[in-house]
Amino acid sequence: MLKEDGMFRVRQGPETPASPDAPPVAGGPAKGPRLLELDALRFVAAFAVVSFHFMAASRSLWGVWPAHDVFPAVGRVTTLGILGVELFFLISGFVILMSAWGRTIGEFAISRVSRLYPTYWYAIIVIFVLYRFSGVDVFDPHLTAGKYLVNLTLLQEAFGVGHASGVLWSLWAELRFYALVAVFSLFGITARRCLVFMSVWIVFAVVAEITKSDVLTFVFMPRQAPYFIAGMAFYLIYRFRSVAAWAFVAVTYGMSIYAALLRIQDRVDALSLKYFPAPPAAVVVAVTLIFTLLAAVALGWLRWLRWRPLVTIGALTYPLYLLHQSVSAVLIPTYRREMNHWLLVAITMAVSIAIAYLVYRLVDKPGQKWLRARLSGIFLSRARKNAPQPS
Repeated sequence: MLKEDGMFRVRQGPETPASPDAPPVAGGPAKGPRLLELDALRFVAAFAVVSFHFMAASRSLWGVWPAHDVFPAVGRVTTLGILGVELFFLISGFVILMSAWGRTIGEFAISRVSRLYPTYWYAIIVIFVLYRFSGVDVFDPHLTAGKYLVNLTLLQEAFGVGHASGVLWSLWAELRFYALVAVFSLFGITARRCLVFMSVWIVFAVVAEITKSDVLTFVFMPRQAPYFIAGMAFYLIYRFRSVAAWAFVAVTYGMSIYAALLRIQDRVDALSLKYFPAPPAAVVVAVTLIFTLLAAVALGWLRWLRWRPLVTIGALTYPLYLLHQSVSAVLIPTYRREMNHWLLVAITMAVSIAIAYLVYRLVDKPGQKWLRARLSGIFLSRARKNAPQPS
């Protein structure tokens, strides 16, 4: 049921406060129905990134440059898979705001750290073993053991250390987004405060892009901010039917197109690739598509996606994202001369998904449970120690 409240139409239900300005309730957000459509979109994003890396991006995999020439029939489409990461950012903006709502900063931190790190640590260990002991050299980051240890913190970019895998740059952006939301949560998250927070972030992101300030760019991430902010706006639309949030969608849509075009150009410049098959019109279409997908979630148009296995499919996208390049580094260079390329890609994708599923079942789920329990115990013991003692 929806209740009118100025700029907001509040979705009444067990997961929603009575008003957009209702104070957050400590002890964690009330659980509403799981949005399986977001799990489906996570897999779409992961599949796009994997397709980009397998069939468009990597000379070292196929020994041919540009790599998309190996698959000319789909090269223009798989190249746009580079923007699958941007779809992840949009989803993250939606989900992280939903996750932080009604939680204390400690509860939010425990939730994010326990979700992010166990599988990440496992992936770093696998990558280290692969390149130090197997003889595989494709995608080798050429890091010392000490630099791999720094990578375990996920703060390697802050320390000027290279990433153990090329996909990890996006997690650094995610981590800074979590930090911004954590600071925001100290003030108490409400819908109207979200609008203020997003407005301030947009202003500073624009200033960072114009001034090229290293500090402002580090904090406000002008190239990633539009997607995170848009995801937050879509969550306000989903939860409150916020009219004002549509203005943020419009603004960040334009900013996202600009950011996507710059990212494509940066990729071209970095790789000295003159014929990257992603013309500006195609980039605009791709950005429009990912915004449309999130709008469909926010407006409830994808509620028909109620297939329960989507929960697992969505969950395995994280280990798939972290490990697919390592799988491809082993399989594709080994068999590319003797196997049909399409079949080899299909097998590599299947193996990547199978490994991701095993990691999800054997590492991710128990790892999250273990780390969450340990962190909760630490926070609880500190809270008891700092609590006033009876006289």
